[in-house]
Amino acid sequence: MILNQRRYDLVTLGEGLIEFNQTSPSAATYQQGFGGDTSNVAIAAARQGARVGTLTRLGADDFGDMLQQLWEREGIDTRFITLDEAAPTGLYFITHGPEGHRFSYRRSGSAASLMTSEMLAGGLIESAQILHVSGITQAISPSAKSLVRQAVHQAREAGTQVSYDTNYRPRLWPREEAFEALLEMLPMTDLFFPSVDDLSLLTGLKDPFAMLAWSRQHGAQKTILKRGPEGVLVDHCGGIEVISGHPVHPVDASGAGDCFVGCLLARLSLGDDLLDAARYANAAAALSTQGFGAVGPIPHGAEVIDFLKRASHVHHD
Repeated sequence: MILNQRRYDLVTLGEGLIEFNQTSPSAATYQQGFGGDTSNVAIAAARQGARVGTLTRLGADDFGDMLQQLWEREGIDTRFITLDEAAPTGLYFITHGPEGHRFSYRRSGSAASLMTSEMLAGGLIESAQILHVSGITQAISPSAKSLVRQAVHQAREAGTQVSYDTNYRPRLWPREEAFEALLEMLPMTDLFFPSVDDLSLLTGLKDPFAMLAWSRQHGAQKTILKRGPEGVLVDHCGGIEVISGHPVHPVDASGAGDCFVGCLLARLSLGDDLLDAARYANAAAALSTQGFGAVGPIPHGAEVIDFLKRASHVHHD
């Protein structure tokens, strides 16, 4: 099957969350937004013009309705979402202080944590070019972890590429368990999106180039190492490309890594090669740090292209 004949460019599997973001360090007011790493990835990809579907489980409550409406507004196919009458949609709060932003989650027993393999019966994964999953989905419950494994095997059998972001959260699961899950995932992953911080915590390595070598030794085909404001390193079949960060004035970087992944996957599905897609996504992620919340500041394609043009003029002047 020719990949671009598939119905979806990208399918994400994970949790959607409602976000409450403190408006300033001492404020008692919170701005309501949306989050969940795979949801952010789906929205970022859709805003670049990719055809996106999502697999998740939501509470049959007002917050679940809000997430569904958000995804529908963004043009994401929500027909394969499961609703749970008994379990709630998860929430999280972002507070801001001198040491940066802190997250407090209310997701224990959420509908997403009760996801099961019955969700995979609709054929969504087989009709996608790329399946994107994350370490957060593996960490939220044993059933969700098992679901990720089954989804990835289904993707492999269908010739759907697998994209994986470690998104390691020490508060969600023990390092040893996260490390084992990573080792299991890497040989099945076509596109691996760790951050320097994640791999430092999981492997003990400090040097970014050593992290790339480690990932390759453990089965990763292509590793795109996120380095925050410093940009990214792309290891493509052993050839390493350094892509520098863009100088911006960030106000909130909470969803920048997800924005990067979604934009890169979208550009790949639209025909870019990996390096061009990574350069584009690097610019989009920088732009996304200039507003509050995970979703609101994710740029659309025209904004990213305009930003890249301006950046290239600065380099040439």
